[in-house]
Amino acid sequence: MRIVIAEDAAILRDGMTALLTMRGHAVVAVADAEALFAQIELDRPDVAVVDIRMPPSFTDEGLRAALRLRRQFPDLGVLLFSQYVELRYAAELLQGLSARVGYLLKERVADIDDFIEALERIAGGGTALDPEVVTQLLGATRRREALNRLTPREREVLALMAQGRSNAAIAASLVITERAVEKHVTTIFTKLDLPPSDTDHRRVLAVLRYVGP
Repeated sequence: MRIVIAEDAAILRDGMTALLTMRGHAVVAVADAEALFAQIELDRPDVAVVDIRMPPSFTDEGLRAALRLRRQFPDLGVLLFSQYVELRYAAELLQGLSARVGYLLKERVADIDDFIEALERIAGGGTALDPEVVTQLLGATRRREALNRLTPREREVLALMAQGRSNAAIAASLVITERAVEKHVTTIFTKLDLPPSDTDHRRVLAVLRYVGP
């Protein structure tokens, strides 16, 4: 993969660069929120890793940059990083733009395999959500009656599905067959009123449909 990193903390930025390089990936540039677009136009990476809170105000510069990236470069994967779960930002990033996108807590970089897997999933057109983000999104839902239609097993499948796990990975985690997972996923879509669509990523919308900021 070709990767651009927008992260102002030098230790984390350099650490990610070293880890990715060791695994055979190319960090083609590091940039702040303002320079990010020029670097992406120049280097055409597969994924941009962007911190939510960046200079000058350290509020939402990274989020606004990520939203603009999603509009301007639809084939670019975007992984948003945060020190803490920020539900409003997570929902804003994911709503309506649920492919090639991820939201992870910075502590996940310590698990190198999971971090690399998340980047590869995003670059390949998928989604990667931090388990803690999923937990809080589910807990913050406005219309609990919709999620309350789900059985405990369906809720387990939904949580793993929202993390970006494949049916095979969900089956392995829950020790059930892939066929059983497929049936659960179909039932979840039905109970959450998510009809088939050529454009929407229903595996993420199943979590985000009833989520508010």
